Amino acid sequence: MNVLKPSWSLLLLSVLLSTDLPSALAGKVLVFPVDGSHWVNMNILIEDLHSSGHEVTVVRTASSWYIKEHSPHYKAITVTLPEPINIEKQDFFISFLSEILEIQRHGGSPLAFVQFYWQMLKNLYGIHWQASQLVVEMFENPVLMKQLYEGHYDLVLIDPGLPAGVLVAHKLKLPMVYNVRWITSGEGHFVVAPSPVSYVPAAGSHLSNRMSFGERLKNIFHYVLNMCIDHFIVRPEYDKLVARYFGPETDFYHLLQGADIWLMRSDFVFEFPRPTMPNVVYIGGFQCKPSKPLPPDLEEFVQGSGEHGVVVMSLGTLVKGLPSEITSEIAAGFAQLPQRVIWRHLGERPHNLGNNTLLVKWLPQNDLLGHPKTRAFVAHGGANGIYESIYHGVPVVGIPLLFDQSENMLRLKIRGAAKVLDVTKLDSQSFLPAVQEVLHQPSYRDNMQRLSRLHKDQPIQPQDSALFWIEYVMRHKGAAHLRTDSYKMPWYSYHSLDVMAFLLAVVLAVGGAVVLTIRYLCFRLCRRQKSKRE
Repeated sequence: MNVLKPSWSLLLLSVLLSTDLPSALAGKVLVFPVDGSHWVNMNILIEDLHSSGHEVTVVRTASSWYIKEHSPHYKAITVTLPEPINIEKQDFFISFLSEILEIQRHGGSPLAFVQFYWQMLKNLYGIHWQASQLVVEMFENPVLMKQLYEGHYDLVLIDPGLPAGVLVAHKLKLPMVYNVRWITSGEGHFVVAPSPVSYVPAAGSHLSNRMSFGERLKNIFHYVLNMCIDHFIVRPEYDKLVARYFGPETDFYHLLQGADIWLMRSDFVFEFPRPTMPNVVYIGGFQCKPSKPLPPDLEEFVQGSGEHGVVVMSLGTLVKGLPSEITSEIAAGFAQLPQRVIWRHLGERPHNLGNNTLLVKWLPQNDLLGHPKTRAFVAHGGANGIYESIYHGVPVVGIPLLFDQSENMLRLKIRGAAKVLDVTKLDSQSFLPAVQEVLHQPSYRDNMQRLSRLHKDQPIQPQDSALFWIEYVMRHKGAAHLRTDSYKMPWYSYHSLDVMAFLLAVVLAVGGAVVLTIRYLCFRLCRRQKSKRE
């Protein structure tokens, strides 16, 4: 068999690399991200697209605090809004957390909860009004719109948590790919796939997929509540924009549901089983990767833990919203452990910090979780941290704070991989035993490592799958053959209520005709017999 000599092989490779093939396959992607932790996920996809030769343009607001204007991986279009979106203010969620903790910890009255919830709904409306102004600022800027039309983009990549990009994609007549878990009405599956509330937990219900009768009632309540909030609080501003720019024949919700591909940041190793659709691609944990070596000073601290190992703690940026009395209780619990602790802490330094605890403002979370000496992870239950702990097989002590964090921790708890604490009742007497239980009871680590094996056992890695399907939409100018049009049906047609009503009417009509015929025949027979007797 003839084999190319190394020199000829290198020459052939250089020729292939110098051809125009990669540029011919390269595409142009317009991106509408959401700031904050959502940007971490979107930025990974952007870097992958850039590495694959695609040109990426990111639409950001002037007040963005994570999404930078200058990057080696993308070009930015910066839009100045009349007022910044609240979620782009670094202290918004911190003050939000402080308020709710204050009410819960002091046994707030029902009136206080109602007032807080009403204020929360007003804030939610304000966020979506502010986000909707991005569409106004773009559509009313003819120079920018001309630039977008002449950009000849292949698709729009959108985080639909704030769905301004959906309207822009429709205006430009471009296919849409979602990087999604949450959408305007809650968890994304409820918009794109059948979601029987008999066993699919609604957002905010804090339920598993195995519900009693009472829990199913609770689940329906939360489902209806979410729909009402979406219909009356979130959608009105976007409905106004659609009517203003596209006319009454266009429905905002149909635009929202019409994405070609949904890159769902979920994995059924973690999520409860549920119905899905052919245009939903699961990329849960796509941000996870093998750990890299730690910085020398951190490696020295970790190695000094000896056989006891280390505990890693991070509650994200929201830890600044925790009262000092809670962080002091956590510090007191850590001080009694033989393990060393690496704690990402941004607030006031606890006065009772133990010698075994290292406070840092930033930590390489993925690399620490992948270190062989890491024994447990104390976390708030954000999706990124959850999937990194699953990927590396590290059991969790959960202290959920806001939003979906309680439900994320519930899923790990049901699978036996986490111990969950109530932050409003947290003290050293409850915190320390919980950490010790996770450290010393083998079932937690065994269960988490089982989840890790399941998560990694896939034919294609989530990050590669996400890139494939984005490029798939580019190649085929969309993926309409994977998308059902069921969302365009009236609700009564979707549930076949009109068919059932028709069949019921037919049955009643036939049944009524049979009964009337029998009664008529009986009446005739009785009259005939009566006439014979006479």
